[in-house]
Amino acid sequence: MYRNRMLRVSIPLVAAILIGGLLWLPSLAAEPEQAPKPPVGLPPVQWPEDNLYSAAKVELGRALYFDKRLSSDSTVSCASCHAPDKAFTDNAPVSTGIKGQKGGRSAPTVINRAYSTLQFWDGRAPTLEAQAVGPIANPIEMTNEKTADAAYAAVIKRLDGIPGYVQLFEKAFGSKEISVDRIGKAIATFERTVLSGNSPYDRYMLNPSDKSALNESQVRGMNVFFNKAACDSCHLGFNFTDGSYANIGIGMDKPNPDLGRFVVTKKEEDKGAFKTPTLREIEHSGPYMHDGSLKTLEEVVEHYDKGGIKNPQLDQRMKPLNLTRQDKADLVAFLKALSGQGWQQISAPAKFPE
Repeated sequence: MYRNRMLRVSIPLVAAILIGGLLWLPSLAAEPEQAPKPPVGLPPVQWPEDNLYSAAKVELGRALYFDKRLSSDSTVSCASCHAPDKAFTDNAPVSTGIKGQKGGRSAPTVINRAYSTLQFWDGRAPTLEAQAVGPIANPIEMTNEKTADAAYAAVIKRLDGIPGYVQLFEKAFGSKEISVDRIGKAIATFERTVLSGNSPYDRYMLNPSDKSALNESQVRGMNVFFNKAACDSCHLGFNFTDGSYANIGIGMDKPNPDLGRFVVTKKEEDKGAFKTPTLREIEHSGPYMHDGSLKTLEEVVEHYDKGGIKNPQLDQRMKPLNLTRQDKADLVAFLKALSGQGWQQISAPAKFPE
């Protein structure tokens, strides 16, 4: 009888202990991996809740980013238009895709894309993950297939037939499944590690008494940038962009201009408006504007100095600046002081998965 009472007491007690233990299990889960610290001048990257940083995802994303097998004929990769040795662009007015086809816009740099929200010049992609898989389904960029679904199915089939990739997906995501969602997440994770900071400007701001950070021309140019020309009305903050869209007149004098953001929103005021790009590494990411029509920073400064190209949707901030020749030279010198460090060591894998 005593033994039976003990059993009646111990069974609920054991159950309580087990349940209590289960309730504590989440606290025992592994902590998320810590992403590398960004260079001086940049804040921590805010990683999406559904795509947190992991070294395994960076490894997979890096391989996918540089692998031409993501295109139908194995001639084009993400890096074809966003090459590390060209500041993650291609230094061409417009990009070249599969079968030598020319796109309609210049390839923006991947550098510091981690701090952007909407992607592409017109902001049609809501996330970096969505942007990463966009070119795979674009018949001008990477595919021979007639539909996006067919393009994605073909890429998944190719990757699924490469044992090395199956292993990398399992390592990064916990299972061997290869999907468009996982491809996008891996490439975006890699791209969020492509950063530029610790520029002469950053070092100057950290210690203005450091006379070696900026030369006299760059200091004068900084004054032109922030005061006389008020470039920071659009190019503001640590990444020198507010992420907005503006019509500055580029291409609006052509018979059939690219209408930019309007194609996405259908709002009249968005005609000819394009995303304000970061100015970090601007020295290395020319030619400039969405159509690559301005070859040099000097040409860019001249465009703004004259107040852009007149058209009904011209941004109200676009007005003649009346800069002197010295102002212009100093402004260009300051823009070059926004070139920094953090991305130069990134390169293609020595060997791709087999």
